Amino acid sequence: MLQSVLPIAVVASLAVALVSLTILIARTLAFGRKPSYSRAQGSPGRGLLYAFGQGMMPWEKESAARHLPTFIAGIVYHAAIFGAIILLVVHLAPLTLSSAILRILRLVILAGLLSGLGLLVKRLAVAGMRAISCPDDFVANLLVDLFLAAAFAVTLLESTRPYFYIAAIVLFLYVPTGKIRHCFFFFYTRILFGIFFGRRGVLPHHHPEA
Repeated sequence: MLQSVLPIAVVASLAVALVSLTILIARTLAFGRKPSYSRAQGSPGRGLLYAFGQGMMPWEKESAARHLPTFIAGIVYHAAIFGAIILLVVHLAPLTLSSAILRILRLVILAGLLSGLGLLVKRLAVAGMRAISCPDDFVANLLVDLFLAAAFAVTLLESTRPYFYIAAIVLFLYVPTGKIRHCFFFFYTRILFGIFFGRRGVLPHHHPEA
């Protein structure tokens, strides 16, 4: 009974998350758009290309450039989340993965899990980070780590699939309520950022020649 109900619950929780996130995005539109009276000094299109291209590189971000190990750990962490979601889709479909692809997913998910736990330890250990952290920072990390741990387990033992589904349900229902909703707002804000500063001619940056 549980085996048949859980996949439906996963899809339902994902639907709730997507609808909730869409509503949150739509609510931001209620503020309206302020007209731009100044003449365009650049290209919104080039600003968008920068925002999703060069602007994502660590050397374009002061904080990332100064903390490259943390930046790399974050990249691995997010790659593992995408890998775990792919694995979830495979189980829900259901589809079959080759042993080689399954091994790659397993390694990526494990690396991401270790990265996530490392980021959590850093947040706890570094006084400055601990001082500016809120409960959501820890809860979000732990829920994602739980999801990754369940995903890793299911690549080894098929019998752990129900726990994978439960971890996914809890995570999806939490997404709209906490910081994990940046998975939606990231793209939205980068689009606005690129268009606005591209039009102003601020992006892409024109670094002075040495």
